[in-house]
Amino acid sequence: MTQEAPMTILVTGATGNVGRPLVEQLLAAGHRVRALTRDPAKADLPAGAEAVAGNLADTDTLVAAFDGVTAAHLITFDAATYGPLTNGAEIVELACKAGVRHVTLLAGDVDKSPLEQAVQASTLHWTRLAPVEFMSNTLEWAESIRTEGVVREGFPTARSALVHDADIAAVAAVALTEDGHHGKEYWITGPQALTIPERVQIIGQVLGRDIRYVELTQEEVIARWRQEGYSDDDIGFFLQMRTNPPEAGRTVLPTVQEVTGKPARTFAQWVKENAAAFTA
Repeated sequence: MTQEAPMTILVTGATGNVGRPLVEQLLAAGHRVRALTRDPAKADLPAGAEAVAGNLADTDTLVAAFDGVTAAHLITFDAATYGPLTNGAEIVELACKAGVRHVTLLAGDVDKSPLEQAVQASTLHWTRLAPVEFMSNTLEWAESIRTEGVVREGFPTARSALVHDADIAAVAAVALTEDGHHGKEYWITGPQALTIPERVQIIGQVLGRDIRYVELTQEEVIARWRQEGYSDDDIGFFLQMRTNPPEAGRTVLPTVQEVTGKPARTFAQWVKENAAAFTA
């Protein structure tokens, strides 16, 4: 049952791919939103959001952010390094003292982070959100599509059930504001499991342009990752995800429909919404 009275909800990672649409959706539903960001002056958040300065990796900066909050959306990783937060127990202690009752946890890895472990060991009501690949990752191709009409990638047969960022936010919004989601782990996918050539074809169809897919060898992809500054551990993880991905990453699940009551957004819809990024 949906909470009748407006809630005060803290959204961490508020300027991120999930945080921003979550702020918008909660405001549209009539809730008070406190948005945590390192630099409120540059956040450019929707009207009505209360932007507060803070760094989730620095517990001392979070006291004011949690004050008076009923529920909180927590990212589980340091937004600067993308490594897991190490101050999970401190964050949970602060949240409990402030009177927070419900939290959603946006997983950054298959393994549970110290923050997730601390939350699940506490009295907080929690929901773990485990999305597969974000559709917004496709923006990595924007420049080559704009300038050359080409996408250069390897692993053409690997499939991904990639999900619209706003659908992740929609699941979070329901879990934060409605009963019945405590202790649940939601794997969140889109409605299709697509290969890279299929994604390229959809982009071309939506844009009304001929977008070519140029297949790279595994060695060429690894060389590009090294040039981009990724560590050996990062590269090992990337290779595993592309050559032996977990079944969950390529399996379409009905989570979005079941939790929100609305069908998951398609990749074509995402491309249409972001067409300007791919247009010169």
